[in-house]
Amino acid sequence: MSYLLKCVVYLSLAVLEFSSCHSTMPEMTEEEPEETPDTVIFSERIAAGTLNNKSIDEASGMAMSIQHDSAFWTHNDSGDEARLFLISTTARYQLTCTLSGATNRDWEDIAVAKDPVNAKSRIYIGDIGDNSAIYGYGYIYILNEPAITADPDITVSDYDKITFRYEDGKRDAESLMVDPVNGDIYIVSKREANVGLYQIKYPYSFTDTTIAKKVLTMPYTQIVGGDISADGSEILLKNYDTIWYWPRKNGQSVAEALNEKPTEPPYTQEPQGEAICWSRDSKAFYTMSEASLLNITPVLYRYEKK
Repeated sequence: MSYLLKCVVYLSLAVLEFSSCHSTMPEMTEEEPEETPDTVIFSERIAAGTLNNKSIDEASGMAMSIQHDSAFWTHNDSGDEARLFLISTTARYQLTCTLSGATNRDWEDIAVAKDPVNAKSRIYIGDIGDNSAIYGYGYIYILNEPAITADPDITVSDYDKITFRYEDGKRDAESLMVDPVNGDIYIVSKREANVGLYQIKYPYSFTDTTIAKKVLTMPYTQIVGGDISADGSEILLKNYDTIWYWPRKNGQSVAEALNEKPTEPPYTQEPQGEAICWSRDSKAFYTMSEASLLNITPVLYRYEKK
């Protein structure tokens, strides 16, 4: 066989072998991650009641009471006295609690949780607003949840105060949450294109300045409120037009849960909707807005699990 003919034969055999291998080779495809179905579905909003106390005109935060059934605590934004209001879940005013010696520089959010050690119900007030990012320090007031008395105006002077700063510079924030599992405090910044989640670990220091450590960057902006359910298994965050919901698996940290993809419950935008909280049994969540520029009285809304 001539050299030229040998080359033609070898080349033909090589082509046949490649074609055979190529036809039997499995096609490589990129696997799509398996989606977790949304098993928690919420109703459209239900009007629970209209606020009947005109002193509550800038409700910036809300948190469900532990001591008092079917009631939550709220407060006004900056410029008001250092006071809290107890409101029923039908929006009926019950009492005012003033913190003697405290200042409402810019109270933006509130949480209620049991102390991990003594199990006392504690109220956490976040003096964390800073529109122009000019303050070097933020403050968190912590007090035992007061009882209802015959007098609708009570004053407390026994409370603790955390002084803190963010590890990466000054921040404006409007969302404060407390993990009921371990007592850690979480603050979510507001104005960045990708907001930060900051952690203050339990036990807290009430004498030294605490550093709030950044534990997560999240692809959201303008976060104005948030809450963790009473058992720690569900988390809500909101901005002015969207609410996000995260389930939290056993053993997950808050940061690990918030690093996963959330779902979006239905939400109808409010005039200045900044306040959100879970019901005590976690079967619903509530929202409430500040009074609008058109003097529309704030309405308390409820979104129920179906």
